Amino acid sequence: MIHKNDIKDAEDIEFDHYEENQIKLRLLKDKLYKAVTWFFGLLVAVPLVFILGFIVVKGIKVINWGFFTSLPKPPGEVGGGVANAIVGSMEIVGIAAITAIPFGIAVGVFLYEYTNSKFGSVVRLCAEVLQGIPSIVIGIVAYLWIVIPLGGFSALSAGFALALMMLPVIIRSTEETLLLISNEIKEASMALGVPYHKTIIKVIIPAGMSGISTGVLLGLARIVGETAPLLFTAFGNPYMNVNLLKPVNALPLLIFNYATSPYLEWQELAWGASFVLIIFILLLNISTKVFINHGR
Repeated sequence: MIHKNDIKDAEDIEFDHYEENQIKLRLLKDKLYKAVTWFFGLLVAVPLVFILGFIVVKGIKVINWGFFTSLPKPPGEVGGGVANAIVGSMEIVGIAAITAIPFGIAVGVFLYEYTNSKFGSVVRLCAEVLQGIPSIVIGIVAYLWIVIPLGGFSALSAGFALALMMLPVIIRSTEETLLLISNEIKEASMALGVPYHKTIIKVIIPAGMSGISTGVLLGLARIVGETAPLLFTAFGNPYMNVNLLKPVNALPLLIFNYATSPYLEWQELAWGASFVLIIFILLLNISTKVFINHGR
């Protein structure tokens, strides 16, 4: 004769087995999910490691003091460096930074103050559209707006083209950073009698300086390796030039021209320049991560 207690015990045992199987199934799914995540993470990292490794192997063997201080040699001569391209890149990026940083921060502050206005929405849309414009189109625009009126290629026109590419990054990062700041800070400052413009300059912007600096670094990392706009603006120059109204060379432009040349010496210089450029971009990205963590 089967007692009710026996039936209840059997049901409890069956339920315990069911719960145990469910736990095992959940653990198996969890391990499978982690394995898939690790696989795709490695899948993304492997190409980057191979690319960086290939550039390091090919580029580091031509790196020496003369590489940074000498001008490129004519075809057929061994040696030479990329001093003119390094100086040209500094000029172009400097012009872009001087132009884009204050203007981008000012527009970001405007969007922060008038975030719900119709004009603010139009300005925000323009910044988003500008960020999506291909770099070669920006190069063509800079060619029509600056190169043709000035009558020649120049570092100035190249800096203007890169500033257009840098602007939307700074604008959006400034706006998003300032929106995270409590409105009570501004109200407290103005309640103490601080004028509006001083509140923005000395209270609001310093409070969001970490995020703004991150946006600036992201903008710099965005433009340092650009080549297409320089083809229409900087044009290139085999000699050292510090005149902002004359053609200049730059690392991305030198890499493009030398890597596609038939001369082995120039191809080696292109690998060395690629190594220098990629290291600089990596440092910018690492600095950006540091600023982001500091801001958090």
